Amino acid sequence: MQYYPRLRDLREDMDLTQEQLVQKLHMHKTTYTNYEQGKREPPFELIIKLAKLYQVSIDYIAGLTDNPSIKK
Repeated sequence: MQYYPRLRDLREDMDLTQEQLVQKLHMHKTTYTNYEQGKREPPFELIIKLAKLYQVSIDYIAGLTDNPSIKK
C-alpha cells in the first residue's frame, strides 16, 4: 500500500485540522485519518480534489516530484 506523507504536510501547511478538512471534503474523519497514516489507499478522485484544494500537482502529492507547481 502506498503511503502519502505529503497529505499531512499539505494539510498542516494550510493550517487545517483533520476535522476542518473532512468537513470541506464531506467525508468521515476516520476514513481520512487512515489515508494520512497509510492504512488505506486514497481514491484517485480524492487525490484530484486535494491537488486542486492545495493547488499542487498530483505528482507532488504522490511524491514523484519535489516541485509542487502545476504544469500548464
